[in-house]
Amino acid sequence: MSKRNNDNQSIQDILKEFVDTNNLQTGLDKVNVREAWIKLMGNGVNSYTTDVQLQRDTLYVQLSSSVLREELSYGKEKIIKMLNESLGKPLINKLVLR
Repeated sequence: MSKRNNDNQSIQDILKEFVDTNNLQTGLDKVNVREAWIKLMGNGVNSYTTDVQLQRDTLYVQLSSSVLREELSYGKEKIIKMLNESLGKPLINKLVLR
């Protein structure tokens, strides 16, 4: 049974402790990366995006348009930088467009 803390804590601290205790950060990072992709890329790119997966430090993005895949491949470094800034931490080191 977990220890009960009697001192006052903020909700943010309690949630952070819960996430750390239950090793949920990697799952949350995957969800946050998917949301950041949707937010940053806009409707045009998202309509051709079929899957977004974060595995370790590599982001795999499945696109249904080969033309869009080629266009995005020219700006991979910029996309990685924008996503990491949006996430607030350097989660992505490599972007693979499929």
